[in-house]
Amino acid sequence: MTETCRVCGAARLAGHLTVKSAGRGHLVATTTSYGSAPDDIVRCAGCGHMQVASFPASAALGEAYAEVSEAAYVAEERGQRATAARTLAQIERHVGRGRLCDLGCWVGYLLSEARARGWEGWGVEPSRFAAQYAREVTGVEVLCATIEAVPLPHAKLQAVVLGDVIEHLPEPGEALDRIHAALAPGGVVHLALPDAGSAVARALGARWWSVLPTHVHYFTRPSLAALLARHGFSVELMTTAPKAFSVRYYLQRLEGYSPPSSAAAVAVAGRLGVAERLVWPDFRDRMAVVARRRERRA
Repeated sequence: MTETCRVCGAARLAGHLTVKSAGRGHLVATTTSYGSAPDDIVRCAGCGHMQVASFPASAALGEAYAEVSEAAYVAEERGQRATAARTLAQIERHVGRGRLCDLGCWVGYLLSEARARGWEGWGVEPSRFAAQYAREVTGVEVLCATIEAVPLPHAKLQAVVLGDVIEHLPEPGEALDRIHAALAPGGVVHLALPDAGSAVARALGARWWSVLPTHVHYFTRPSLAALLARHGFSVELMTTAPKAFSVRYYLQRLEGYSPPSSAAAVAVAGRLGVAERLVWPDFRDRMAVVARRRERRA
């Protein structure tokens, strides 16, 4: 089957980036396998959106994501909670606190932060490890299911969160349609994801750290705005989205480019006593978006 652009529907897809094959067993929460993907990346001549040339089967993806077990993010709880607090503050500038659903919530830190701020929140997470951790350790309500399969309430939610999620979904428009139906009038969706149109992404090409085995879409700001508009949303905020992690974590990510340099940098940070310091480097290659549900014409 010939793939079409998942943003505008056009079949005018041309080769853009040649990447390394992701291979089997590539679905992990964190990786330094930069430049690997399920297929080469193509670009739509109509809207400029980028995606893999062919998509993995949804059923196979669901089974693989259920098996994901990763401890690196658990060790970075402080940074994840700080990032979650910033996300919630962005949401709260556009909608009042109420019912919130975090789709792809991992171990539930955002839900925990939301509850502390007065939200009624629950999440969906396909990884059995992460869903169990969220319920038993973080102490939040999480359904272990794929985003495509879980039942969502109708017109009941004030906010839905998609943090580093939409770029993983072969059919992002279908997910947005389901979210639109679940949001109450005036509700919002918050998305955080890599910005493939950024200066860093364009300069690094296939070596960009967000060209990963789990990513099947490479959104630019215009292509994401177009997708949201097509599925009943109006963008109210579009900004950069740095994530807080320890100095150690960020230096360890350099392993994907030079393992010896990464190890040396971690060692130096340890000697200087800054390895566990929380930092927010903003390379302007991640975006945060708040989009409001608008009424659709009959």
